[in-house]
Amino acid sequence: MIGGLGDVGKIPELRKRIVFTLLMLAVYRFGVFVSTPGIDVDALRKMFDTGGGTLFGMINMFSGGSLENFSIFTLGIIPYISVSIIIQVLTPTIPALEALKKEGEAGRRVLTRYTRQGTILLAILQSMAISFGLEKQGLVIVPGWTFRIGAIISLTAGTAFLMWLGEQITEKGIGNGISILIFAGIVARMPQVLALTADLIDKGEIQPLSGLLLIAFSILTVAAIVFVERSHRKIPIQYPRRMVGKNLAQAQTQYMPLKVNMAGVIPPIFASSFLVVPATIASFSPNEFFEDLGAWVQPGTWSYTVIFVALIILFSFFYTAIIFNPEEMAENLKKNGGFIPTVRPGKQTADYLYAVLNRLTVWGSIYIAIVCVVPQLFYFEMGAEQFAYVFGGTAILIAVGVTLDTASQIESYVVARNYEAFMSKSSKKRGGIGSMSYARRRILRR
Repeated sequence: MIGGLGDVGKIPELRKRIVFTLLMLAVYRFGVFVSTPGIDVDALRKMFDTGGGTLFGMINMFSGGSLENFSIFTLGIIPYISVSIIIQVLTPTIPALEALKKEGEAGRRVLTRYTRQGTILLAILQSMAISFGLEKQGLVIVPGWTFRIGAIISLTAGTAFLMWLGEQITEKGIGNGISILIFAGIVARMPQVLALTADLIDKGEIQPLSGLLLIAFSILTVAAIVFVERSHRKIPIQYPRRMVGKNLAQAQTQYMPLKVNMAGVIPPIFASSFLVVPATIASFSPNEFFEDLGAWVQPGTWSYTVIFVALIILFSFFYTAIIFNPEEMAENLKKNGGFIPTVRPGKQTADYLYAVLNRLTVWGSIYIAIVCVVPQLFYFEMGAEQFAYVFGGTAILIAVGVTLDTASQIESYVVARNYEAFMSKSSKKRGGIGSMSYARRRILRR
């Protein structure tokens, strides 16, 4: 991979895509520091300093520090992720949405439009709840409907802008726009957290040996994530001799790679987004029931750990079933004449793929749960709460996963470009495809 990435600067189109992505990320980071009017930002930051052990540290991590500044990007892309979950859950159960999914590009555009509309609606509801909650907390300079309407418009517009920004990075940048925005928010917090941890070590609140253990454990976590994310199960696919046009294609064996973690970074993001809702309600509601609920979903407690692990496993199976359909794959293999050795085409192939996929998903979900929970518990035990939010398992898994996916996508651009250049050179050779003699022979043959 490193050798392919070395040619990035030689490809003008790829260079433009990378520059465009960096410019969009710069715009995103600039908006993080644009505060919503009417908020006492200093009082809000003091509340964060006293409540560092709550789930708001994780929300602040996903928003790239927007929450503690109460910027226009405070909601981040959490509404978009939540609506995407709802759309994906409802698609298999509602025939109209299932029909749209099967229509190809046109149906995908309609589902995307539904997702955008749902995101705006959810952002309005969340911003309204947050504005009321901030007034109850005494963090608003001049309470009233003027502030509420301004906050609703500002926060909803910020979410809509981030949604558009992610789509632009996907289309005109290097892809994975939403994931890259989350990645940028996490990475942007890392220098600040490292400086804060170094200050705690200097003051003696964290022992120097404990600081070395934090760094060493982080490096081991990254190495383990890279190893598992690059691991996959190869399923052999055989194709018999067949006629392709006027030529006889020889029998060949190919491999279907199935990753151990097919769901990627989606399960922890979904689980965190799901836990944000009760935490937000509990923080702004004086009701005793919601206060007890907030205590249950506080990071570091056994109840939060159990709920978080259960949600990760649930979303791992759910999302894997969405992105990979064994029945559809078995049908495509049957149509193309391919088969798995010792397995009959059709239903038996689908059952075989189901069994392999379920085993991989079990181990993949356990791996995600361990990576997301164990490092965070370790950092909490060492007394580094801020370090746990930014260098904990969820953040590191997202950062490493997005980095590997982006590097693979950039490498695919490089390989495609090198292949085009190779074919262009070979076509100029005498008798090659694209040469004048080859074209002359084709015309005479007609």
